[in-house]
Amino acid sequence: MIPRYARPEMTALWSPETKFRIWFEIEAHAADAMAEQGVIPKEAARVIWEKGRNAKFDVERIDAIEREVKHDVIAFLTHLAEIIGDEARFVHQGMTSSDVLDTTLAVQLSRATDILIADVDALMKALKARAFEFRLTPTIGRSHGIHAEPTTFGLKLAGFYAEFARARERLIAARAEIATCAISGAVGTFANVAPEVEAHVAEKMGLKVEPVSTQVIPRDRHAMFFATLGVVASSLERLATEIRHLQRTEVGEAEEYFTAGQKGSSAMPHKRNPVLSENVCGLARMVRSTVVPAMENVALWHERDISHSSVERFIAPDATITLDFALVRAAGLIEKLVVYPERMLANLNHGGGLVHSGRVLLALTQKGASREDAYRLVQRSAMRAWRGEGGLKDLLKADTEVTRLLKPAEIEALFDLEYHFKEVDTVFARVFGELHR
Repeated sequence: MIPRYARPEMTALWSPETKFRIWFEIEAHAADAMAEQGVIPKEAARVIWEKGRNAKFDVERIDAIEREVKHDVIAFLTHLAEIIGDEARFVHQGMTSSDVLDTTLAVQLSRATDILIADVDALMKALKARAFEFRLTPTIGRSHGIHAEPTTFGLKLAGFYAEFARARERLIAARAEIATCAISGAVGTFANVAPEVEAHVAEKMGLKVEPVSTQVIPRDRHAMFFATLGVVASSLERLATEIRHLQRTEVGEAEEYFTAGQKGSSAMPHKRNPVLSENVCGLARMVRSTVVPAMENVALWHERDISHSSVERFIAPDATITLDFALVRAAGLIEKLVVYPERMLANLNHGGGLVHSGRVLLALTQKGASREDAYRLVQRSAMRAWRGEGGLKDLLKADTEVTRLLKPAEIEALFDLEYHFKEVDTVFARVFGELHR
């Protein structure tokens, strides 16, 4: 985790203090369940909560113990015993370290997902507001980076809104997938800890029980979780890449906000660079870099080996912290995006009407021309327009093969820009379920 790309709420979730607090809560809830079963004295469970609930766990002390014992959970339990006293002998009865570690990771990833979902909500809110603002603002649609047919800037943004609505649903599903609890003992057989203990801890920690655990929760769940984060990151990169292209000098249709006092280059005072969008693209790559290690963690030896552990210590905080930062940055970028409708219209008209070639093609076929002949006739004039020999409309009007089928007035009508926007409200209704905010 790099502080430059981290926000306090998500970072705090991965702090040692938060981790040890969750460890304690799992142990204490397990003690409650064991006390109800008569496995440990009820008084011991009460004392565990009483002395541990408001305790400040000494991270440096735990680290010092771990340096000696070479085991993080044992180090914590040793420190906890220093706080609780004699009743500490009833902590961790029948449990294995992964019961605590895996359940804690499930809690942290679930809480992290709640933050990410809120981030997506903020981004969607910004996209929706700007989509309606530019609902009927003409711009050129591009395929392969080349002018295709007219669209609206609002439709572009509506498409991104729909994509992040899907991202939100994926995050909800990923949260449900990852939010499982395993308190099942050394190899998942419940030999020394009853299933009722697991069920109690799961309920208290806001989780479901893992149907079949070994020593650990199966890592296909984690692979799916990080894959979902990677897909969300890819959607962010697509959004950021669109903005970067629109800000290019030759395009100039939209740009990131440029604050007072901001400088774009140490050498060139004129520069206004899309640094926020570029940053989002880079952060997306880092989030995606966690996906393959998560996939490789699935194939553990038998009931468990430790190869996944070091990986998850990296990728769990890094992926969630980085994606959180990128989502918030993207929301601010969209909220403040500077849009130039006049430049959009000028670019749309730059090709001399080439963007209407498809309508002319269809009109010719409806007048009796074969598709092959219609394509040849339109392309002939279109290639001349590409070379700067005139506008497509005028070139078509001067082509006798074309005018034998289409009257000049009919050709003129085929270059009506508004024709392309007649179903914009249909798309908006599909995406937003409404035509007005």
